[in-house]
Amino acid sequence: MKTNKKTGISFFSILSSGMGIVALASLIFIGGLCLSGCGSTKKQPDKNKPIFTTENRATLGTYASLPRLSDGRADLDKLIAQLKELNANTYNWLVWQNENDWDDLQLFLPIALENQIAVWISLVPPSESKPIAKWSSEPFGMDYIKWSEEIAKLSVTYPNLIALSIDDFVHNLDFYTPEYVKEMMDTIDDINPSLQFIPCSYYKQITVDFAEKYGYMLDGILFPYRAESEGANLQNAGLVDREISTLRSLFNKGMPIYIDVYLTAHSRLGGSTPSYVEEVIRRGKEHADGVLIYTHPNPEADPEKYEIVKAGFADK
Repeated sequence: MKTNKKTGISFFSILSSGMGIVALASLIFIGGLCLSGCGSTKKQPDKNKPIFTTENRATLGTYASLPRLSDGRADLDKLIAQLKELNANTYNWLVWQNENDWDDLQLFLPIALENQIAVWISLVPPSESKPIAKWSSEPFGMDYIKWSEEIAKLSVTYPNLIALSIDDFVHNLDFYTPEYVKEMMDTIDDINPSLQFIPCSYYKQITVDFAEKYGYMLDGILFPYRAESEGANLQNAGLVDREISTLRSLFNKGMPIYIDVYLTAHSRLGGSTPSYVEEVIRRGKEHADGVLIYTHPNPEADPEKYEIVKAGFADK
């Protein structure tokens, strides 16, 4: 397993110095991954190529449900304004439910770079794609090798694009066999080995067997917390610490765990309360490597939770 090396240079701190992209490329050098240190199968990056890191700043971001214009296109100005108001440094862009999401993402990336926002891309798995669902991730559908290639290419152009995620990854392992995922990772590594793979994975499905078969190919886990060690609910925030500790014990030391907080209601478990969201954010900041909010809060539809995320992300 590859050991990652940190440089202590922060993507965010360098951006904030006012340097342009060209200057960044000539000054930043790293021999490790983006985000925080973890084991991975990925080959050592070329030390002469610039790679950005967020290791000096915890990941605080939102996921999906971006604001849209009347024609369905992403309202990029509003999204950036809200992310900045929320004190977020990351946005997880879900490519789904709109045929323009891939195109809008490419418009968003340079704006996000200018505003010091790191970007993840999330794709939907076969269980959330056509013909089961109304939408797939477009334009490449369920060709995740092609997705890996195109996202890796995009990450070379935009260094703030730092991670690829797949929703409900662990519920689709018949499709995402170790061999298939290895082909995805090899495709990424041939283009940009610093691009990370951080799939959405649930507590009960993250087993010893899963860790053994897939752990060496992962750069982290996006962990949707829902107190599954006591049966699953969106009421008990008190198991965050224990469940994260359990997950860490299954992987080699240093595997990052990014907690996903249910702000939006779950189809089976119902809604979460503002106090629950507040507590999971607090515990996640203490025990995880980052906090993502599912989904991006709407200040008009749910102002109380919006303010809780804002305060939680601002609280050091």
